[in-house]
Amino acid sequence: MNVALRGDDHTVRAALGAADPAVVPENGDRSVDTVLAVGESGLRSVAADVPDTPVLPVVDGGGRHAVDRPALDDALAAVADGDHRIGTHPVLGVRRDGTPVGRLLRDAVLVTATPASISEYGFDGGETTASVRADGLVVATPMGSDGYAASAGGPTLDTTAGVAVVPVSPFSMTATATVADPDTGLALSVERDGDVALFLDGVRHGSVGVDTDLRIERAGSVSLVSIRTEKF
Repeated sequence: MNVALRGDDHTVRAALGAADPAVVPENGDRSVDTVLAVGESGLRSVAADVPDTPVLPVVDGGGRHAVDRPALDDALAAVADGDHRIGTHPVLGVRRDGTPVGRLLRDAVLVTATPASISEYGFDGGETTASVRADGLVVATPMGSDGYAASAGGPTLDTTAGVAVVPVSPFSMTATATVADPDTGLALSVERDGDVALFLDGVRHGSVGVDTDLRIERAGSVSLVSIRTEKF
């Protein structure tokens, strides 16, 4: 089996062993069976430039749609044995006032820059429109739904379930998360003056004000490898 690496490959190269894969250049003469997207930089690379071959995310702690670094040998052995499945995962693009801001695999977060301060956010997902007073708002893909969105009370999503829109520390106890269709597109707004920061996959991309037109939609898709056994 041939694998290509994106991201922090130093510890991963040292960890590769039991499955004995060949590490090859992604655009070399030898075909690539799986791309390992390692750490934050690997995931951001995949979001920016989606590979043609399936991707196995490798992150510290693992997750519903990723494997932990210590489990990588066993995960690659499972891939080589065919004990895995491949699902289509959304890659989201963000536009601010019509200008592309970036792409993401996991989540987009609007959050007040001052800790424990509240703003008001609007959300229009076509069939669902809402306004909520909260510390922030998270739009999470299935891959990101078991991260910050889950800690804020959002659902953990299967690959084809859409995206979760989750308020962070809402002022009202009745405010709940919702699931939206990324193909329809989402419009987010800040409805109260104050410094609200925008983060895409953990990287800040400036601020969003009350007059900002912020839109999130599917920019593409990536094939993700999932291991069938629960231990991953």
